Amino acid sequence: MTDRIVIAVPTFRRPVLLATLLADLAEQARPDDAAVSVCVIDNDPAGSAADVAAAHGARYVREPSRGLAAVRNRALDEAGDARALVFIDDDERPDAHWLARLVETWRATGAAAVSGRVESRFPEGFDDPWIHAGGFFRRVAFPAGASQPAAPTNNLLLDLDAVRRSGLRFDPRFGLSGGEDILFTKQLVAAGGRIVAAPDALVFDDVAADRLTPRWVLRRAYRVGISSTRTDLVVRPGVLTRLRWLGAGIARVAAGTLRRGVGVLTRSVVHRARGARAQWRGAGMVAGALGFDYAEYRRRDGGN
Repeated sequence: MTDRIVIAVPTFRRPVLLATLLADLAEQARPDDAAVSVCVIDNDPAGSAADVAAAHGARYVREPSRGLAAVRNRALDEAGDARALVFIDDDERPDAHWLARLVETWRATGAAAVSGRVESRFPEGFDDPWIHAGGFFRRVAFPAGASQPAAPTNNLLLDLDAVRRSGLRFDPRFGLSGGEDILFTKQLVAAGGRIVAAPDALVFDDVAADRLTPRWVLRRAYRVGISSTRTDLVVRPGVLTRLRWLGAGIARVAAGTLRRGVGVLTRSVVHRARGARAQWRGAGMVAGALGFDYAEYRRRDGGN
């Protein structure tokens, strides 16, 4: 039987990067016994991605509701009766066998989701010792076949039969803050689904220059701290969960402050950078436990 698979590409005002990705997707090695299509979901009210999608033969829809949750839910709706939905971000570049390896792992394991590997690439000539030492763009690595407690959607295959059985949707409360994907996949696991790692299904994240600043990476650490806390509070609501995150956040801020101080005294860039990262992530955990939010994905003018 032929599996219908939809690749969903959420986008917002990045036509140059989107065009590059769609060209890459056209060159993908196709899995056997699969009918693959690409759907671009544009969150720009002006419809700036329409011409790019048409030029590359991709299906195009515009989602007028703001935020990542609305876009991802639209992807679920547009997938219709497909067997699998694959998410990739518009600023990523897939390996030539990326899709085939995601599908191969899905078919071999029967998993509810398959999470591929994402590697960051920096602009030519970039060499900031503090950014590198802080590990701000490193991701948790899982061995092939390992079960994951959650997964981001920047390289993720969803078994739509499992999703339909669970009745899950992306939570709009996380649409502008991020974390909607982590919450969704945590809930998928809680519903009995399994997320399997496929590190050989590789995509590259080409990091934009405006993200390679202390201000951006520290604010991202703060947002991750908040969203980690908030998603856990949805899955495991209650005072004890809130107090646990509050205590862990305070401890992380204290440890980060100490490590940063050691870095200053010893002139260690590693301790300074990683101490700062721990401080800001811990501060986000505290903020999340106290009920605060941080809308990282506010509307911005401009684009590529």
